[in-house]
Amino acid sequence: MVMKRLFTVAALACMGTAAMAQDQAMSFFVTSANPGQGAGLGGLEGADAHCAELAAAAGAEGDWKAYLSTDQENARDRIGSGPWYNADGVEIAADIEALHGDGNAISKETALDEMGNVVNGRGDDPNRHDILTGSMPDGTAAAETCENWTNSGEGSAMVGHHDRMGLDDSDAAKSWNSSHPSRGCSLEALQGTGGDGLFYCFAAN
Repeated sequence: MVMKRLFTVAALACMGTAAMAQDQAMSFFVTSANPGQGAGLGGLEGADAHCAELAAAAGAEGDWKAYLSTDQENARDRIGSGPWYNADGVEIAADIEALHGDGNAISKETALDEMGNVVNGRGDDPNRHDILTGSMPDGTAAAETCENWTNSGEGSAMVGHHDRMGLDDSDAAKSWNSSHPSRGCSLEALQGTGGDGLFYCFAAN
């Protein structure tokens, strides 16, 4: 009887934790699709609008910001203060420092799109793990931003790997926001190196 009671208490505790997670509103996602012009997103304004459109379609309207840097603005300064949760209610990071340190939970299993779907990573067909950021590991601007997200031709954009996997075991290969520059800014060029012109969206608070 005691064992049965302990099991029941443990089960209820787990159910409570799951329910609490589900109660957290989504405030982070990976875009399910590119607007259609590769890294030519219409600047930050166009990228933010894409985030807002996808979020609204998923029932999560609000002030959404693309995690993208330009030569005038850092991605880390655009997205509020946290905490941020994915579509399953799982905490991605408690604050900016955790997001850019060892305290974030971004992985293939948690970096879901706005509908709560897993985004293809390394080993999947097609691989879509190159996520546009234009950022350094600390969230400040990198040199590669495809002309501040206005260019869909020649050029380069810094990308991260949402699945934290690459060609080797280096920090760059496992970086969610600053892994390597792309070979071009067009959607075709981004797809050719393991991406699909996707980017991170955060609910600013």
